[in-house]
Amino acid sequence: MNNWVGIGRVTKDIEVKWSESGTAMARFNIAIDRGKDKDGQSRGTDFPPILAFGKTAELCGKYLSKGKLVGIQGHIQTGSYEKNGQKVYTTDVFADRVEFLEWGEKGDDKPKSKAPDGFSKLDEDCPF
Repeated sequence: MNNWVGIGRVTKDIEVKWSESGTAMARFNIAIDRGKDKDGQSRGTDFPPILAFGKTAELCGKYLSKGKLVGIQGHIQTGSYEKNGQKVYTTDVFADRVEFLEWGEKGDDKPKSKAPDGFSKLDEDCPF
């Protein structure tokens, strides 16, 4: 089983690139706090690299910017390549699902609680 889930903040604005076949691709990192130890000291932060493709990548590029809170569900993929005669190993999270936990257009510092048009949102009469 290969399943990864994480919630964190986007570390920088996302740039979407396009393949020759026209597929969108977004590569970005999120900052995930490890929490505190028993003495109240920070355990640090992890910065996993995230890859999103297609419509997901396009929406990430449009609605996610530095500092926005996001939830990612995906799978881990490892690889390697040669650089300057040295083998470099990679580990990436391929996003199967991205949940925008804070909404807003790029450059909008204030999170919005309302989802943009075209996105589902909870019914106002929902009991939870």
